[in-house]
Amino acid sequence: MKQPLLPFYNTYRSTCEQPVANLVLLHGWGLHSIVWDHLMPSLLANFQVTVIDLPGMGQSPLPNRNYDLGFVTEQVLAVMPEQAHVLGWSLGGLVALNIAYQAPERVLSVATFNTSPKFTADHTWPAAMAPEVLAKFAEILAEDQEGTLIRFLALNCKGSATVQQDVRELRDILYFCGLPNPKALAGGLEILRTTDLRAVLPQIKVPVLMLFGETDHIVPAAAMNAVDELNAGVEVALLAQMAHVPFISDPELSAQALYDFYSKHIGVTLDSD
Repeated sequence: MKQPLLPFYNTYRSTCEQPVANLVLLHGWGLHSIVWDHLMPSLLANFQVTVIDLPGMGQSPLPNRNYDLGFVTEQVLAVMPEQAHVLGWSLGGLVALNIAYQAPERVLSVATFNTSPKFTADHTWPAAMAPEVLAKFAEILAEDQEGTLIRFLALNCKGSATVQQDVRELRDILYFCGLPNPKALAGGLEILRTTDLRAVLPQIKVPVLMLFGETDHIVPAAAMNAVDELNAGVEVALLAQMAHVPFISDPELSAQALYDFYSKHIGVTLDSD
């Protein structure tokens, strides 16, 4: 019998003799786990960290399945530790929130960078991207995969004070593992376009932190107040002068924002030995 195709993952031992817990990192659309490299030293000071490449991206294979949020959630659950804190960025943040909802016994806390429970706007949720933006990316993806990825990376960095440096870094990361599977890219965009976790957010019982960028052009900063209205128990914070990739633009600021949350809930601080 063939073994199921599971995502690539790698677990890094903490630099602390007695790490507090497991921490799982989930990247965003079109990239892979190397995107977390600048943040890793700070996280390894307290956690044993498992990075996972989402199906069809990075080093992960793509099983012949419908590529939707349920499938990606199932794949991540198959390889992550039995219990862990989960940190997700953008698309990875949607997966993290869905895991906390679908398998609450597996999740100790959720933190997200630049994630909205609903990425596209409508009359009930104006603090989001116009749906035609993601629809256009999906349309041109079929004609020019590489060009679409590059344009999306530029949109990730738009508004950052270090935009040129950030774009260069994301391009280097993109090509490090080769381009993602086209089906994974199309499916990931469809997840971003159609997912609505607004009803899920109030049902997540573990501590949740959602970080937003002041100058983000993918998840507008106004989404922070909209999330707060959905569930006042979710902790939200705005990272000043940050676009969609704050952990690339300013890893120290990003780490401090995470540790403000972790120190409150599990007693660890950024300068712990």
